Amino acid sequence: MKAKQPASGRSGSGRSDRGSAPRGELSVPGTVTPGLPPAGSFAELELPVELMEVLAGLGIREPFPIQAATLPSALAGRDVLGRARTGSGKTLAFGLALLARTAGRRAEPKRPLALVLVPTRELAQQVSEALAPYAEALGLRSVTVVGGLSIGRQVSALRAGAEVVVATPGRLADLVARRDCHLDRVRIAVLDEADQMCDMGFLPQVSEALDRTPPGGQRMLFSATLDRNVDQLVRQYLSEPVFAAVDRAEGSVATMEHHVLNVHPADKYVTATEIAARDGRVLMFLDTKHGVDQFTRHLRSSGIKA
Repeated sequence: MKAKQPASGRSGSGRSDRGSAPRGELSVPGTVTPGLPPAGSFAELELPVELMEVLAGLGIREPFPIQAATLPSALAGRDVLGRARTGSGKTLAFGLALLARTAGRRAEPKRPLALVLVPTRELAQQVSEALAPYAEALGLRSVTVVGGLSIGRQVSALRAGAEVVVATPGRLADLVARRDCHLDRVRIAVLDEADQMCDMGFLPQVSEALDRTPPGGQRMLFSATLDRNVDQLVRQYLSEPVFAAVDRAEGSVATMEHHVLNVHPADKYVTATEIAARDGRVLMFLDTKHGVDQFTRHLRSSGIKA
């Protein structure tokens, strides 16, 4: 496995000032550089045999486009900037590289070697579940660090030693503040769904976490869009990243119709129930867990599957 050369020009805070991107190539500032040629198959990547066996056992034979485009460079230790949406296969795009490059190392108590930051508890659990068989095959220990679950169990797992941490920014910040997790040994850091983390107000926690990782480590950022505050993360924390995109920069929301209904509070349940009862699938968001539970019971009592 090729080792990453120490990055020049990156300060202790992780900032990299390397000029601007080629015109028209990238919508965020920062220098991007050519990556290694895309992989035609997993066999071309010289992955550890344990990972190849898991892939074969799961019936995964050919890499998805984002995996083919980024894995060769990620395995070589390059920083990666990927534009890819949920469902594109990006979890294995960063996950296989992260695990392969961490294999054979052991973490000290409270000091993980690799970090994956995601915006929500649900996504953290999905990423952890997706990577679990590969990590187990390599003998790597992982822990999911999220709010809403027992912090005591997470602390115990970190104290026992975990090479890989998959975390939401808020809970990770809590553990760092409690000195139950130290990031000074993190060699590989991944930001998954970076645009969502910025939209949810996690930019300060994400920046603080990355500032605590040692300079010169590998960093990978994946996002459906590369605007808003994502450009700030790219400028500060990625060093000459390899850029890969597997879909258009503009989203399908351009084809949607948006409607705002001004409804009297007394009529909200009636109106929302009528919307929920329409043909096809309906996704609704409420402001609290209690509100979700209460409205779900109401829909079921009205004969609507929810």
